[in-house]
Amino acid sequence: MTKQDQIQALRAENVALKASLAQSETRISELDTRILELETFVLKLSTRKTSRNSHTPPSTDLARKNQSLRGKSDKPVGGQVGHKGHNLAMSDKPDKTEKIYPDFCNHCGLSLSALEFELIARRQVVNIPEIKAEITEIQVFGTACTCGYYQVSAFPEGVINHIQYGKNVQSLVVYQSCYQFVPFHRLQDFFNKICHLWISKGTIENIIRRTAQKAQPAYEALHQVIAMSFFVGSDETGFKVNKAKYWFWVWQNALVTYLVAASTRSKQVIKDTFPDGLPNTILCSDRLAAQLSTLIKGTQICLAHLLRDLIYLIAAEKTDWATDFKTLLKDAIKLKQTLPAYDIKDPTALYIELRANKLLDPAILEHLLKDKVKNKQTITFFRAIIKLREALFPFLYDPRVPFDNNGSEGAIRNVKVKIKISGQFKSLHQEFAVIRSVIDSAIKNGQSVFNAIAQMVNMPMPPKTAG
Repeated sequence: MTKQDQIQALRAENVALKASLAQSETRISELDTRILELETFVLKLSTRKTSRNSHTPPSTDLARKNQSLRGKSDKPVGGQVGHKGHNLAMSDKPDKTEKIYPDFCNHCGLSLSALEFELIARRQVVNIPEIKAEITEIQVFGTACTCGYYQVSAFPEGVINHIQYGKNVQSLVVYQSCYQFVPFHRLQDFFNKICHLWISKGTIENIIRRTAQKAQPAYEALHQVIAMSFFVGSDETGFKVNKAKYWFWVWQNALVTYLVAASTRSKQVIKDTFPDGLPNTILCSDRLAAQLSTLIKGTQICLAHLLRDLIYLIAAEKTDWATDFKTLLKDAIKLKQTLPAYDIKDPTALYIELRANKLLDPAILEHLLKDKVKNKQTITFFRAIIKLREALFPFLYDPRVPFDNNGSEGAIRNVKVKIKISGQFKSLHQEFAVIRSVIDSAIKNGQSVFNAIAQMVNMPMPPKTAG
């Protein structure tokens, strides 16, 4: 082989080696990217989503320990200074009095019956007498008038059957089922063994259904209050009706609660419930697209939801931005807890707004985008917050607007408790929504729950609509 041939062979080999090196570098780059993806995936797996750092319900937590978003306090546990305690107090007017006198002297054995006695001490026992159903027979009479007309008296209003359950029994059925969440079979057992009264499951269902029908005017009045309210919180939660997925929706404020049962979580439920929207309302909700599509005056996004999201992002992706944004939200909440409302030009409120603008600077997003794989969920959250920028701090400027949606979550929590205790609904889900709306509204206005239920039971049946 000539020298020229050797040079050519070396050049060819050099080209082949360069090509192989380029392929190896490409493969190494692909593997580095894959390793980073897997490391991020493993990190996210190790950062399990719970009710503390996401919107998952507490029932799905592996460790059922209650974890609050509230930080540690320097206050001692238990009752705080100034807290008024409660105990069982004696009554000045007991229903019965049992007097106990000594018969004989324990010292000499003489009878004491002829002597006068003085009250030394008294104690009281609080008890409930045996519960026994009281049956009232109502008899109507008639007579022939001298004019020849035979006049018959009428039964009282509401007495329509030859035998039926009275108002107190009906109220107790609704109270136990819709307020105390007692399942039907246990409710039957309660009436049978405690009240000595047998009530069938069908009768329980009919009582609840009729009560919901009677409560319809009150339910519609609650709807009107919500439609005219300045502030409303809204939320939704899933449940099962005969294994089919349904949703309870709630709209509420400090005075009323309005629940609706629906077969979907879409914005169509909002359109059907409020065809004209809520044009005069500041609506507080989470980031559900359906909620954000409501026709409203303004939006207050729930900061408690955002803080849970940020807790997860900090644990999963460990970005400084998520930590800084969490600090910003907590500082804004502290301002609200210090003063109910601030002037729009107040320096402390302006400083919060300025910090928010800096943290949502597009340059920061560009920095996060340099490592898309590692910061994927933080980037998604960042972009969502940019769209919701004006919904972050309305609570700072109006005392009627809270920073969280806890009122709605509290109303929804009652629904979840009902489902946990009683299982899925077989029927009566909308009836439950009607009755529970009235009950929760009564509680908010300081009314007795049982009295509110009794008023529903005592209302007349609304007239049937044509068709």
